[in-house]
Amino acid sequence: MADKKRILIVTQEMKPYTVLSEISELVNKYAQFVQGQGMEVRILMPRFGTINERRHRLHEVVRLSGMNINVDEDDYPLIIKVASLPGTRMQVYFLDNEEYFKRKSVFEDAEGAYFEDNLDRTLFFCKGVIETVKKFGWAPDIVHLHGWMTSLLPALFKSTYKNEPIFRDSQVVYTAYNADAANAAFNDTFREKITANGLGDTVDAFFTDNGLDLNAGASKFSEGTVVGTSDLVLDNLTNPVLDYEEEFSSRYFDFFEELLAIVEE
Repeated sequence: MADKKRILIVTQEMKPYTVLSEISELVNKYAQFVQGQGMEVRILMPRFGTINERRHRLHEVVRLSGMNINVDEDDYPLIIKVASLPGTRMQVYFLDNEEYFKRKSVFEDAEGAYFEDNLDRTLFFCKGVIETVKKFGWAPDIVHLHGWMTSLLPALFKSTYKNEPIFRDSQVVYTAYNADAANAAFNDTFREKITANGLGDTVDAFFTDNGLDLNAGASKFSEGTVVGTSDLVLDNLTNPVLDYEEEFSSRYFDFFEELLAIVEE
């Protein structure tokens, strides 16, 4: 590899901080695999209230905190915290906010119902990711997204933030997992909500004959899509797709090369 490429990983969960599904284990292993290939890696995820800050040694990054993120014309302060992923030299940055992330559960209340503001939390997180990377001054070659909570980022890159120079040469890869619960919860309010937040021109890409499909919309605005689970079926995709594989291998870098010439002969 001729130079050290930059990989920004954005995920809704990762072991050992938030463990809800197969995403957490996969992202943990994937990040270490990519770094082991000589790439520079940074990881961003939500600082859910279930994360024990003392145990995981999180601390605030004052120089990055203090921004406000707009959701529905209201401003919410963004706090950035950081920790080192155990056993590695990778930094994990956590996006925090009192209103959205302090509660002691992740997506559901005590009765198992989705929080009514989960879509607002998603918008805050996705916008916060972009503003944080801008403040890093760190232009990623690949932005690799994991999970439905990152699904609005590709559309934001192609619309609201299309003229941001730090992402000008970035290529977006979206790894899709099961999003059925989020699709069902957001279906009735999604169109109005993301239109009110400046994404009206992208909204149709998120709907199929069966209703809201976050994976379809994210894939539409990404340069490549990875299938994250063995039983996931993705229809009507037009961009390059890397099929599910249980273990990481050089196929990932072949895939990146196809998209971005990231692996040089």
